[in-house]
Amino acid sequence: MEWIVLIIVGAVVGALGRLFHPGVDPMGWILTILIGIASLVVAGLVFDNSVLTFVVGIIVAVVLVALVGRVVGGRGGAPARLGS
Repeated sequence: MEWIVLIIVGAVVGALGRLFHPGVDPMGWILTILIGIASLVVAGLVFDNSVLTFVVGIIVAVVLVALVGRVVGGRGGAPARLGS
């Protein structure tokens, strides 16, 4: 039962992370859920309060969305030019 709650809340946190991050995010809903779950795990390791964990999880999700967006967004485009 905890896994189902973690997936549902992770999806909400990941969606809120994408909502609060400006710009286009080149990722699907599965990656959004994984980012939300990862951010809740990180926030849960730091804080014991569930409300504080949720808020910090959203902040961590915004950061993770930005980082993953840069990595995923860099694929499929023109190759980087080195030295010029």
